[in-house]
Amino acid sequence: MLQVALSIAGSDPSGGAGIQADLKTFHRFGVFGEAVVTLVTVQNTVRVSRVEVLAPELVAEQIGAVLEDIPPDAAKTGALGSAGVVRAVARAAEGFRFPLVVDPVMMSKHGLPLLPEDAVRSIREELIPRAALVTPNLPEAEALTGIAIRGLEEMRRAAERILAMGPRAVLIKGGHLEGDAVDGLWDGANWREFSAPRVETRHTHGTGCTYSAAITAMLARGCTMGDAVEAAKRFVQEAIRTNPGLGRGAGPVNHWA
Repeated sequence: MLQVALSIAGSDPSGGAGIQADLKTFHRFGVFGEAVVTLVTVQNTVRVSRVEVLAPELVAEQIGAVLEDIPPDAAKTGALGSAGVVRAVARAAEGFRFPLVVDPVMMSKHGLPLLPEDAVRSIREELIPRAALVTPNLPEAEALTGIAIRGLEEMRRAAERILAMGPRAVLIKGGHLEGDAVDGLWDGANWREFSAPRVETRHTHGTGCTYSAAITAMLARGCTMGDAVEAAKRFVQEAIRTNPGLGRGAGPVNHWA
């Protein structure tokens, strides 16, 4: 039977991030993609000029419609936009019988905040405890934990603190550090590092969305967490390296990688 993956995230009309990137990644990994829209943005590779968050009940109804007819084998969250939407997703996640990957998107690639402080608190207290995996980048991990991350030691401390919030595993992405891009996966028993050479390019729009979507697709296919992260890391590295060079700003990666 064809595996199914669900994205609960925002829309990027330029196609590089959000549900557009998630659906492309799901397709590339051979799973059927579904998408619940949480917010709509006006953006391209050089700017984000508007964000409109959907009503929490509309988001909840979309999730309900999906679960009623074509329930996924794994799901992920991206930009949620408000505390109300976070709570609606968290309430729905109480009944999920499949793994949930939480990508705590807090800021756009252009530096525009996508999540108010009360929503960050809701993610920490209500959504993260229901996650199979949380995938913060360094600024997001710092916001969630209060730990200033300057290297792998602080990454591991932050991962331990996030794991104490209730998820089954934490993947902290180290792309903001100098040198090779090293990510750390912690499940309470094992710390595993995934390293890739840094690619010098401005075309990295949607890398976090693509990474978490690839992990979700692999989980939907029945892979272990470690194998899912390893495959997703390889895919994102190649997607950055072979980016199509589109746009005048932070362009998208190659979702055919």
